[in-house]
Order: sequence, then C-alpha cells, then structure tokens
Amino acid sequence: MQRADFVTIEKTQEGVAVVWLDQKGEKINKISPDVITLFDGVFSELDKDPSVKAIVLISKKKDFIAGADIEAFKKVTKPGDFEPITRKGHEILGQIENSKKPVVAAIQGSCLGAGLEIAMACTARIAADDRSTKMALPEVMLGLLPGGGGTQRLPRLVGIQKALDMMLTGKNIFAVPAKKMGLVDRLIYKEALLKAAKEFALELVAKPLVRNRKETLLNKILEGPLKFVIFNQARKMVQGMTKGNYPAPFKIIDCVQIGMSSGMKAGLNAEAKKFEELILTNESRQLINVFFAMTDKKKNPMKDLVKPVDTIAMLGAGFMGAGITEVSINNGYDVILKDIKQETLSSAKKTIWSSFDKKLKRKVMRQVEAESIMSHITPQLDYNNFKNVDVVIEAVFEDLNLKKRIIQEVEKEIRPDAIFASNTSALPIGWIAAASSRPENVIGMHYFSPVPKMPLLEIVVTPHTADWVTATCLEIGIKQGKTCVVVQDGPGFYTTRILTPFFNEGLLMLSEGGDANQIDNEMRKFGFPVGPVTLLDEVGIDVGAHVMSGELVEEFLKRDGAVTGGTPIKEMFKAGFHGRKNKKGFYLYDDKGKKIKGKVNPEAYNYFGGANRKQLDAQTIQHRCAFAFINEAALCLQEGIIANPLDGDVGAIFGLGFPPFRGGPFRYMDTIGLKKTIEIMEGLAAKTSNRFKPAQIIYDMEKRGEKFYKD
Repeated sequence: MQRADFVTIEKTQEGVAVVWLDQKGEKINKISPDVITLFDGVFSELDKDPSVKAIVLISKKKDFIAGADIEAFKKVTKPGDFEPITRKGHEILGQIENSKKPVVAAIQGSCLGAGLEIAMACTARIAADDRSTKMALPEVMLGLLPGGGGTQRLPRLVGIQKALDMMLTGKNIFAVPAKKMGLVDRLIYKEALLKAAKEFALELVAKPLVRNRKETLLNKILEGPLKFVIFNQARKMVQGMTKGNYPAPFKIIDCVQIGMSSGMKAGLNAEAKKFEELILTNESRQLINVFFAMTDKKKNPMKDLVKPVDTIAMLGAGFMGAGITEVSINNGYDVILKDIKQETLSSAKKTIWSSFDKKLKRKVMRQVEAESIMSHITPQLDYNNFKNVDVVIEAVFEDLNLKKRIIQEVEKEIRPDAIFASNTSALPIGWIAAASSRPENVIGMHYFSPVPKMPLLEIVVTPHTADWVTATCLEIGIKQGKTCVVVQDGPGFYTTRILTPFFNEGLLMLSEGGDANQIDNEMRKFGFPVGPVTLLDEVGIDVGAHVMSGELVEEFLKRDGAVTGGTPIKEMFKAGFHGRKNKKGFYLYDDKGKKIKGKVNPEAYNYFGGANRKQLDAQTIQHRCAFAFINEAALCLQEGIIANPLDGDVGAIFGLGFPPFRGGPFRYMDTIGLKKTIEIMEGLAAKTSNRFKPAQIIYDMEKRGEKFYKD
C-alpha cells in the first residue's frame, strides 16, 4: 500500500497542511500494521516545510477512523509477532505528539480504538457536534487493551477514573460529554468542521492551548497521593463482575498504574508487552471470533429478495411492543401502535420518550430530533390505515387462541402482500399460521427483552414461509440494529429450546437440596451473566411456568432418561410467585424491586423440599447447566433447526448470555475437544440420567476427527 492510498496532503495559502484520511477501496478508514507505517515521516516532513504553520488531520469519509483492522490480529500466532508492530505504532504516534507545529484532529462520525489513539496524540481535538460523532476505546470487548498509547494518553487527558471507566467498559462517548470531560477541546456544527479546525490550528500557533480540567478536592487527592485506592477498587470491581474470566481489564489497569506511577515511557513499554500477551490468549481469540460473527450478521444474504418497508404496525403496546416500536422509529420506520387500551398506549409513549429523555440529558440528542422521531408513532385503538402497512408485528399475550383470532382479524384489514410476524418466544409459528389464509406471509420475529438493549433477533420460518418474507424481515432486523439469526420452526425455536434445559437443571438441583446462591454463583463463575435461578426471577416465574408446561417440555419428556424439574415452579406460579416483577420470587427484593444481594426468599424453598440446603460439587453444577444447554444446541443443529454452528453460537451469546469468551456452545466444544465433550456428558449421564447422552452429531464428528469450525 502506498501513502496516497490512505493519506493525501493539501496545503492552504494561510499555512495549514490538511492531512486527509481516505482509505482507497474501503467504506471506512481502519488502521492495520501496513496503514500505520504510512504515517511514518509525514509529520517530520511537514515540520521541515517552512510554508506550513499548522496541521489538520481530517477524514474524507463520514467517519474519522473506525478502529483497527481486526483481520491483522488473526495472523498473530506466537510471541514476537505483534510487539514490534505495537512499538512502531508508538514511535509514529510519538512523531505526531512531538510535532513542532500544532496538529488538530477534526473528528466526525466514529473515532474508535486506534482512531481515537491517533487523535489523542494530536495537539488538540475539535469534533462535529452531531449525533453521529462518537469516541471510544472498545478493545476490551475483543479481550485486548488499547495498544496505541491509549492507556497512557487518555488518563492524562480526562483523569484516571474517567479513563478507566472508558477503557474497562468500551462505551461510546458522544460529542457534548466528550467536550465536558476534556476528551475534545472544541465543538462545531458538522458543516463547518474543516474551516473551524484550520482556524483552531492557526490560533494554536500564536497561543498554545492550556487545559484547565475542573477537579473536585477528592479527585485531586485520589489521583494524587492516594491513586492506588482507585486501582485497588477498580480491580475489585472487575473481579466481581467478571469472576476473573477476562484478563484484559486487569492488564488495562496495570498499564495505567505503571504509566501514572513510573512515567509514560514505562507505561508504553508495559502496553506493548501486555497487548501481545492478550492477543495470544484463547479469550481474545474467541471474542474476536464473536466480533467477526456479529459483523457477518450485518449483511443480508437474501438482499435481492427484499421488498420495501416503510410502515410497520405494532399490535400490543406493552413492554415488548413499546421496545419494538422504539427500535423501529429510531431507524426510519413509521409505526402504527395499536392496543385495546388508551392507558397502555399512553404508557408506551411515555416509556419510549423516557429513553430519549436520557439521551437529551446526556446531550447525545437534541430536543427537536427526539420530537421528530417520536412523530413517527401513530397510536390508535382500531385498525384504521392498516391498508398502508407493510408488516404487522404482534406482541400480545402468549395464548395460541388469542394469536389465531388476531391473525384472522388483521388479515381482513391489511393488503394481501403484507407480512404478519409474531413475537412469540415459544409457540410454534406453524400453529399460528394455521389460522391464516396466507401462511406464506407468516413468520416469527422473536425479540428479546428489553428490546432496545438486547442485540438478538431470532427470525423463525415455517415450511410455508416465502423466501421474500424471510429476506424482508431479516432486512428490518438489520436496519433496527439487531444481530439476526434465521431458524426453523419448532417448539421453543432455538433460543428458548436450549435455555429450557439450563433452567431445568437449576430447578432439579434445587429439588436435590442445592442452594440457590451457590447454583447461580457457579454459573456466573463459568461465565454466564446470571445463573438459572436468578434468570427465572428476571424473566418471570409466570413465564417459566408457562414454558415448563408447554409443548417444548412435552417433547423433552419423550426422550430416554428425561426428567423435568418444572412441577415446583408451576406450583409457585399458582401461589402468586411471579419473580422480580411482583417482588415475589426465589430471591428477596426491596421496595423498588431491586434484588437484595444473596437473600433467598425462604418461602421459595418450601416448594423444593424445605429450608435445609447443602453445598453441591461446584464443577458438577457448572457442567450440568452448561452441557444441558450445549447438548441441546447440538441437537438443534442435528435436526436442522439452525443452519450452521455460527448461527448457534450467535444465538446463544447475543440472546442468552452464553459466555462470549468461550465463543459459544460450538466454539467451546471445539476448544475443549469433542472427545472431552463426550467424556463430560457421558460422566454426567452416569451420575444422573440418560438425558445427558451426547447428540449423535457429536459422536459422528468426533469419530471422523472433525470440528464444528474449520478455522
């Protein structure tokens, strides 16, 4: 790659050198080892040019730099492969930082990872005051740390506490908050960015920038003589949240502490060493695999079959309906929001507005923009204007007869080419479609709660669903920002089906005298965000009882050795236990509905053999819950419910919280080996029942010496 393939320089009469970033042949600018070397010498050359007084770094694309080229990380296989690259990057960014002439980074759109590290090496930063402008150091999400000086420059710009918060979460910082915290120095409206950046650069020639970061007395003490307190607390927080499963956050803290205690040179040296250590870990490998899987799912392989969609009708304005409406209007769709009660419609609009209100308070969005987006909702109690609807999504109560009645009502009001999608989480779509006069237009769109935050959309097709319907719903999901998987119809589809054995094992262990806290804690140590008992409280004991009474469990019980732990939960539901939603579940809750840590509701144990509890073997807890889940995933692949292991891993991670650092159920089996997988499951079968007998596909692949993934 030549310098001109990424960098071009334009000099103005006023003495400003505008360094344009424009990666040829790519939609976005991204930094690879080859690209970073293109900067080598650029700033030293401009330093020597007498016609240049100041420098502006800006992108010709809609984004500044979207981050590193992750493909380059996959080529690292042994120590020594990447550390020299990191050190070369440090050297080049040092040239920017040490330029004799002021360098201003003009930021618009995404400025992420290596992009932000380059911007931080500049003398100053000016950003477009626009919703699209966002800055982040998201490397922790790949099991890595910022390797371009980010662990050193960010704390010096915004303070240790805010820097650690950014790096340990990977969260986006938008324009106004970035200015407030000192990450950028000025804001300007997008159209004037270049002009303002040039003026700012020339100002800095005459008068160097002085940053006055406002600090409380407490912060001055903590970031001064008592800064070790911050690092100790950060480590405790990370340990509590990750159970030690992710090494990257700890190494981020180490690098910042070294740099702030021993100087930037020592910090950069630690950064280079620890970045390579992380890139060689299995955790990082799997998180990078997850990243590529998510990227792959942003593309619609059926794009040529997609039909235009402008208007969506949302049936049911409850919590799910409000969430689906929010992600739809946020991404350009008009939504007719229908319910049978005016108060439910009003509550839904209030819920959606509260989400925008949070963005307004954080200065992420302007009032006029929020009001404009809200205007795309048309709340109503009838079927007026349904002839203009392209897609109907229903999210009413999980009652088959109700859903059948609704589909028949709706088909009298909509065009023959309109799609009907059900948001059911377990009822087979074919049963609902049986009531339709146009079953080819019926599909499942299973969103996860809360819809605006949960990334997965499970699209469920029947043998009758038309390909163009699948393609169009997939396009809707992608446009809504969802990670989508297409699965075949059946009780529980994919996600609910593989989650049910996870719940089942938790309930069985409670019936065997197990302690709810221990069961949940062990599954958190394995890597799940919550254990099965807590999750039942979260989704609702009413929902759990419904699932454990349905077709899915009936099918499960037909298997050799199958046993259900669902009877007690049905009794709990009859007794009024709904979980967190009514503050009556397996755990105790305060008046605001917040779980009281570690406090099990003693009444719940009455349904599982009484108050006497015992400690179970920790590994057995983990293996029973995890491998019940994993084996069901394998059975779904064997039966064609999912098309491939990638869809299985994506659904498990993004919908159900399977540990990302393990790569998903199929990547995990590949990692430990299918022989080991079989040994663990056969061992569980010997101790419990034949329900743990491995799926035949696992036996067959192990016999052939195959893996689920070829890479």
